Order: sequence, then C-alpha cells, then structure tokens
Amino acid sequence: MPHLAFDIAFCAQLGKLQGSVREGVFAAWEKFERLTLDQLFKDSGLNLEALKQARDPHIRTIRIDQGTRGVVLAPDSGDTYVLLRVMPHDKAIAWAVKQKASINTVTQAVEIRDIAMLEELTPAYERIAPARDRRLFSKVSDGDMAALGVDGTTLRQARALTNLEQLEVFAPYFPQDQREVLEYLAAGFTVEEVWRDIVSLNLAGASSAEPVDTTDYATAIHRTRTRIAVVADSDELRDILDKPFAAWRIFLHPSQQKVAYRASYSGPAQVTGGPGTGKTVVALHRVRHLLRYLRDGERILLTTYTNALVAALRTGLAALVEDEALRDRVDIMTVDAFAGRVVSTSRRPLRGGEEQARWEHAAQATGFTGTAQFLAQEYKHVVLAQDLRTLESYEACERHGRGSALPVSKRPLVWSTIEEFTEQLAADGLRTYLGTCQEAADRLRAEGPSYRHVVVDEAQDLHPAQWRLLRAAAPDRPDDLFIAGDPHQRIYDTKVSLKAVGIAISGRSTKMRKNYRSTHEILSWSTALLVGRPFEELADDSRNETLLGYRSALHGNGPEMHGATAEDAELDALVERVTGWLHSGVAAGEIGVSARFNKTCDKATAALKAAGVPVMRLRGSAATDPDAVNVGTMHSFKGLEYRCVAAIGVSDGALPYPKAVTAADVDRLQHEADLLAERCLLFVACTRARDGLYVSWSGEPSPFLLDAGV
Repeated sequence: MPHLAFDIAFCAQLGKLQGSVREGVFAAWEKFERLTLDQLFKDSGLNLEALKQARDPHIRTIRIDQGTRGVVLAPDSGDTYVLLRVMPHDKAIAWAVKQKASINTVTQAVEIRDIAMLEELTPAYERIAPARDRRLFSKVSDGDMAALGVDGTTLRQARALTNLEQLEVFAPYFPQDQREVLEYLAAGFTVEEVWRDIVSLNLAGASSAEPVDTTDYATAIHRTRTRIAVVADSDELRDILDKPFAAWRIFLHPSQQKVAYRASYSGPAQVTGGPGTGKTVVALHRVRHLLRYLRDGERILLTTYTNALVAALRTGLAALVEDEALRDRVDIMTVDAFAGRVVSTSRRPLRGGEEQARWEHAAQATGFTGTAQFLAQEYKHVVLAQDLRTLESYEACERHGRGSALPVSKRPLVWSTIEEFTEQLAADGLRTYLGTCQEAADRLRAEGPSYRHVVVDEAQDLHPAQWRLLRAAAPDRPDDLFIAGDPHQRIYDTKVSLKAVGIAISGRSTKMRKNYRSTHEILSWSTALLVGRPFEELADDSRNETLLGYRSALHGNGPEMHGATAEDAELDALVERVTGWLHSGVAAGEIGVSARFNKTCDKATAALKAAGVPVMRLRGSAATDPDAVNVGTMHSFKGLEYRCVAAIGVSDGALPYPKAVTAADVDRLQHEADLLAERCLLFVACTRARDGLYVSWSGEPSPFLLDAGV
C-alpha cells in the first residue's frame, strides 16, 4: 500500500496555505492510502505527472487543487512518496524540474538540491576564485569533507567559494545536511565538532559501517527523520494541517529528541539556544516524557516569566498531551504566581509606579541622601540576589556587577534604609514580587517541596530569589529541574549563577543552534543587532555566549525598513503594510505588531481598527487571538511567534529608552547592562517573525538599527 510522507519544508509552508489547498493535501494523502500504485498513476484527479526536462525522474508533481500542484519525490523502490512543496502550478513545475534527489553516503538520508542553479553558479565562481589557499575551505581536506557527508558534487561547488557571502549565495540550493556542515565549518567549528554536533545526530540510527545503497530510497526515506515525517492516520494529518504546532512537534531534530526524551538526568538539566531553536518545544516534550513516570500524588510545575508565556505554554501542552487528566497534573503559572500561592498572603504587590516613592520615603526617614534608583538596584542586585539577611552579611559581601562604589562604612545607613522600606511595606499590607519569592522559598525549605519536577521556560530573565524558590520547589534528586533559556533574549536586568543558588548543571547542559522559526535572512539581520557583544551564560563557566554557529533552516525574504517623517505617517504606512499582508493571504492572527511603549500600541490599534482591520491588544494573561492582528509591547511579545511581524516606533529616543537606562556617571556597569537589555528587547521583537519582518520609525532611527546596517 503506498503512502504520502511530508518533508519539513512543506510543513514550514502550512501557515501560508489557504484552506482549499490544505483540503487538497488531505485528499491527496487519502488517495495514497486507499489506492494501489498502479491506480495512483492512472488517477486523473491526482495526475501524478512526470516532467519534461526534469533533472531527476524521481521528482514529479501531483494536483492539489485548481491551479496548485504539489512536488513529490517518487522513488522507484518502496511505496512511500514524499511531498516536498506545494506551489502555484507554474512555480511548482519550474521548481521541480531543477531539483535532484540523492542519498547521503554518510547519514544515509534523502537529500534534495537545486542542481540546475548550482551548475549555473559554479563555473562563474570558479573563474573568479583566487588561489586555492585563499579560498573559504582551504584548510579542510577532501577526506574530511567526505567523512562529514559532503559528496563530490557539493565538494566542487564548495571549493569555488572564497568567503561567507558567497556561501550564502549557494546555501539555499545545497542539500540541507551538507549545507549545514559547510556553514558550521565556515563559522570556525572544527571537523571533530561538526561531526559531533551535526553529522552524528543526523545518522538516524544507521550504522556508518554499512555499505550505502544510493538507489534504496525506501530505506533512506524512513531514515530521514530530521526532515521527513510519515503520518500514521487521518486524524494525525488533520491535526498537523490545522495546527502549525502539531506540524513541528513531529519534527524534533535528533538533538532535540535526545534532550527531551532522555530516560533520566542525574540532576538539574539545561538546554540553551538562540531564538526559534525549539527550546520551548523541547521543554513541553520533556513535560510529556516526565508525565509518563509520575507516581500517585506527584505533580509537575511548568513555569515561566510572564502571563502571556503561560497562555502559550498551556496551548502548546494541550496540543502535545491530549489526555486531559494527565495534563491536569501539570500546574502552569509564572514564578511570581507560584510564590503568591505558596505564601497565601493577602498583601498586595507593589505596582510599578509605587516603588520609587516608597524608597524616597524610606530615605527621608533614615537620612540617606542617595537616589531611590540606587536603593532599588542595591536591594534587587545585592541584597535579594545574595539572600543577605543581616547587616553583618551585607557589610562583608562582594557587590559584583555594581559600578558604584559603596565603602563598608556607609553600608549600615543603606541597610537601615532597606529595613525601613521593607518594614513599611509590611505595615501597609504591601509586598514586592521578589520579596514574596524569598518568603516562599523560606517556607518551602521549612515545609518541604511541593512538586516532583519543575520545568522552566524562558529561564534567562529569572532573578536569584526566584531561582531559590524553584530550587526549593522540587526535591534534590534526579530529574528535579529542567531549564530552557537563551541569554540573548534577556530583556530584564537579571544576572545569576545557577551554582550559587544551589543548581548544578555541569555535564547536563545542551546548546541548540538551528533556528526553525525565522528565515535565514531575518535571523542574520536581527543578529547584527547583537554581534560582538558578549552574553553571560546561564551556566557557571567563564565562557561568553555568542551567536557563533546559529543557523536558520529556512530561506526567504529579508526585513523591510520604513522611515517616516512623523508618527502619523508611520502609522499610515503600518496600515498599508498590514493590509498588504492580509491581501496576500496571511491570516490576521498570523500578524503581530509590536512597539516599545503601550501608547504606541494604542495608536497602532486605533489606526488599524479605523481601516477595518480586526485587532486584539495583548494584555496580561490573555491568549493570542487567531482571528485578529495581535498588537502588544515588545515585552509582551516575548516567547510568541507570528508569520509576519511589524516592529514600529523604533526611533531614536524610544530604543534605547533613556528612562530605562541608568546614567553612566551613576553606575557604569548598570548603564551597560541597561543598554544591553534594550538591545535584546529589539532583538526579541524582530525574531518573533517567521516569514516577514517590517521595521519602521519616525524621525531619526534608533542607533541600534544603524548597527544592523540601516
């Protein structure tokens, strides 16, 4: 019985496909399941068509609906065909005739390359190439290339390249696994590192000692688990076609599978990676794995930083774990909400605008002449961060990360001011979120843990007081904590050593480098906002985290920039851009509009509504609306993703926002940390985009944009 499997590139298209096209895909799959191979070739509705002038007879097309065709790999052996792309009729034919399938002799996986384009480009680049010792891969031998799965055809093309820019020209046309090998080598990774981090994970269980039959597509298709999914039944396919998350969950890369479904970790484990590398998906799969082994009465805490992310995690877990009774054993909430549940306090948390006035009153009471800003930062970054409980411990502590001098002789006055602040809060029935976390951690240490496992998403923004709470929430035993985060997306000024808060992850940390969300072009542009700026890792070694080696699995359009003379003109351009996306077939719920300030979001919402565009303002814990353009601050976009994103108001004076940046003469180190947080905020907003990114400003652009080449 024949089958129709699905390539990862097809699943990347799902958000772009109209409903009639999705129904056509479903109907085609059903025919493969119902008919014999002989009947398939004779079915006039399917029209499994051989192509004139095709570079590979194994590449054919099928009818999806009127005017739309699917490109399939139709091997001579076996009964599984692979849907590679779905395109308008003429584009499908034009793309299909240029493709060539092959089987990698190292990974034993199916590969697809645009052989026509590669053969057209290569002679031109060979003619202008300098001497061999000045070319991009001059230090990598032919033998090492072959050992990494680079075949003779790709080797010739790689040998013609001189620099990274030329590699980017060729990259979209190379076989995916071979392209990844070349990109990592070009980024400076050694042959051994590329084998360990890339090639060995793509072996898909095949023994490298076995001779490879390069004509046996039946075996190769089933080994290509990083790119090809064989769907078991119609319900599974319907789920995939209707829910983009369901499509990606079947494509866990072997490196992700290895992390998410490892039988057990001997202690806390961590996965880090750039935006779109699948950290959240891995965390959700880890929850799914842990649920299978829970004993009676045991529960899991799945936690993150913001309410918007909580809503996204609930949606993701519901898609991944269908058993409602099993899902009910997972509590999904922010760390602050968990702290409030533990202490069960009636005291109201301080609102943003109240804290400064409280510090000013405390300073007046004690005679402290410094600023409220200094006191708030000292309390957060020194006292709470180091869990200092006495004047003696404060006098003896090291003030790491603080750029303002504070002699020991002046610390008693600061300490008494902090005590005045906290005592007055308690007297007035108020509390701070971090103070509540400290109190909750104390209670759990006294009363005992409340969860068997704790899984943390977006871990990079958590404060040490929050980490101590999470450490106390689960018993110190195997599989206690599973942590996912990305230092590049740290948008709140929080630095932490996990080891210092009792979480040792040495030997249980994994880094993911492949982006599955944004196109290569969007990721490259966004990365330029941060390149060359070191980031502290979540772990405890002395190395700095960099973006070296992060790569996108997808190619497409780069960002679109728009500068306006005034805010009204910028909003008019936004309306034009959003309506253009809508008219091109992008669903309203697949569009996000993000700005630094709430007031800018409100103006954008009003402008879009006036143009008849359905709009939802993202606030608090509300889930995103699939039927409306989502508008929210850059902070609220953290952890979300959209097919198209408009980042607006990226003007000088907005990013960086002066009030969010400590003056350099007040605290040099805090000034640098605040600027970095503002950069990360823009980086996070831009990397929410999958296919389309639009960035606009009025007046002068943000200086951050100048770093990205605007």
